[in-house]
Amino acid sequence: MSTAFDKLARPIQKWVRAQGWRELRDIQARATHVLMDSDADLIVAASTAGGKTEAAFLPLLSQILDDPSGISGFDLLYVAPLKALITDQARRLDDICREAELPVIPWHGDVPASVKTRAIKRPRGVLLITPESLEALFIRRGLELPRLFGATRAVILDELHSVLDSERGIQIRSLLARLEQSLNRPIRRVGLSATLGDMELAKAYLRPDSPGEVREVVAAGGGAELQLQLRGYVTGDNDDEGPSATDAIALHLFGHLRGSDNLVFAGARQAVEIYSDRLRTLCEKDRLPQEFYPHHASLSRDHRDFVERRLKDGSAPTTAICTSTLELGIDIGDVTCVGQIGAPFSVAALRQRLGRSGRRPGKPAILRQYVVEAKLTPTSNFSDRLRLGLVRAVAMIELLLEGWCEPPQRGALHLSTLVHQILSVIAQRGGIRAQKLYGMLCQKGPFRQVDTQLFLDVLRALGHPETALIEQADDGLLLLGAMGEKLVEHYSFYAVFQTPEEYRLICGGKELGTLPIDNLIAPGMLLIFSGRRWLVLEVHDRDRVIMVSPAKAGVPPLFGGDPGNIHDRVIERMLDILENQNRPIYMDATALELLEEARSHYAQLQFGPGRIAQLGENAAILATRTGSIRTTTLALALRAAGFTVQRHDGFLEVFGKDGTPPLIDALAALASGEAVNLFTHSPNLVFEKFHPHLTEALLQQDALSARLDTAALAELSRSIVG
Repeated sequence: MSTAFDKLARPIQKWVRAQGWRELRDIQARATHVLMDSDADLIVAASTAGGKTEAAFLPLLSQILDDPSGISGFDLLYVAPLKALITDQARRLDDICREAELPVIPWHGDVPASVKTRAIKRPRGVLLITPESLEALFIRRGLELPRLFGATRAVILDELHSVLDSERGIQIRSLLARLEQSLNRPIRRVGLSATLGDMELAKAYLRPDSPGEVREVVAAGGGAELQLQLRGYVTGDNDDEGPSATDAIALHLFGHLRGSDNLVFAGARQAVEIYSDRLRTLCEKDRLPQEFYPHHASLSRDHRDFVERRLKDGSAPTTAICTSTLELGIDIGDVTCVGQIGAPFSVAALRQRLGRSGRRPGKPAILRQYVVEAKLTPTSNFSDRLRLGLVRAVAMIELLLEGWCEPPQRGALHLSTLVHQILSVIAQRGGIRAQKLYGMLCQKGPFRQVDTQLFLDVLRALGHPETALIEQADDGLLLLGAMGEKLVEHYSFYAVFQTPEEYRLICGGKELGTLPIDNLIAPGMLLIFSGRRWLVLEVHDRDRVIMVSPAKAGVPPLFGGDPGNIHDRVIERMLDILENQNRPIYMDATALELLEEARSHYAQLQFGPGRIAQLGENAAILATRTGSIRTTTLALALRAAGFTVQRHDGFLEVFGKDGTPPLIDALAALASGEAVNLFTHSPNLVFEKFHPHLTEALLQQDALSARLDTAALAELSRSIVG
């Protein structure tokens, strides 16, 4: 049997030899056999810099060179979520394709129009494009799709794990389904991913109608040796006698990262700027060259390019203090260490970030994690006493070490993206009948959860005179309405996601500031802002306004209220950590002291078999042992019964008042399956870009499919009651 190398086209073999490779990597060889010997769809999963790009492109390019199609169109379509990733991959592919004389066309908003015009006139080679630019191409060149993609043999989806259950991922699936319907044939799909929690769900995403036929090539082995440390800090501990927690973390980063290339994920943009400033000041104080630079989406493209180039070329030590902007697979070369300040909201994100380190043979992957907890006072909130930030960090590290990460969510309706795709198809075709549109998007496309009645309800919402996004001609053809044309013609239409809009918090007519909200909030709930607790009085979704009043529920916790959903298994592990006595060897002395403190306070709460701890006559803590979605569902149900509720990781803090039933009775009613209206007090329901165009009833259906779990409410209540 011929080797994988023997199956490659001669120009590709020549390129491989020029790299000095003695042989193909294992995943490259296995992927070559699958792609050259079959027509199967394929998922290639390996760590960052594991050779995934070559595993897909070397055999696919070889097929093009050895068996030219002679048909008009791009030979390969590559879809990636980031412009920087496309630019980086284009540079790599240029080197491979130069010998083969195949054009490589990067296509996104920063690519000159002249490059795109030439590609449209003579489509061939490899097209590398973002989902948004592909959407724009469909709308502007809808009738030319057979000419542009007639020769396309495969579509390569990069960073597959990052889009599986997102609105953007549904958009990509819809675009691929629409493309195949335009060509009247399937196109082979190849997914590249560094992190997959459930391969079967990933296969179902890649080819929904035949997931069992999707092949997989997964990199073997555990990769590099892992070295990690979790360091604990207490804010306010040394305000009068030493550095603050922020300064102490900056000093530790400065002392251990200086002189090498590193990434430090600091969370919010404000935190990135604070730590970058502290580290820059330390360099200036010691009269050393600057090597610490901020990197986040609000900075200019030139600045981000500068930081990325410094990291990649390795000519000068560089540490990027960043948000999640450097989490995905932009090639920034090898980094020595990954720093993480606070815990991310998913194990998958932590694994993806850590994959940046330990890429050189014989070098370990290094994770330095920093957690800041509050200095306790007699009035400290129970969540600070339980050190939930620290415990979540430990839980995620433990799950990371076990090789687990979050699987994609299933069953969501994705009505916001459905609105987007309805408008896009109408614009692409100039008009379409409702029955054909339903078949294209729902029966054959990704919106399989949407039945005909729900689809008609969405169309009616879009056609309402106040919305005017679509209208129906006398012959039944659906057309864009006046507002629909205006919306589609704007460049911002092509993206289905948006930067999370912040809600304005108003108290007594005075604006307190803005706060990003990514979880359901209802009147009667508590939220944290500017170091205080606030009682939610009203939520105005369309105007992005939350009316609040000062709450009298004690001192607020240091952590809590941040956006992001945490998986059930992470919360389960957090409770396990609080209930056992293991002392992880990777924690420093301060972190271990904080963990023992958390366990002591957890034991003092005296959760009985039913997981209820009384704080007083009208206050209690419930240990839900579930993630954000189920905990939020119970919070809304209790709010509907008249309670004031504060959410935490795996816990609810519940306050009764005159007129509310005993908490145990309210939980017993829920445990019996008693119906409850979770939307009684009008929680915020507008989260996605096109949600404002839907009715309240449709928004509730969308929330029930993705952000709430009513089916689990009775069982969750029974487990808490015991």
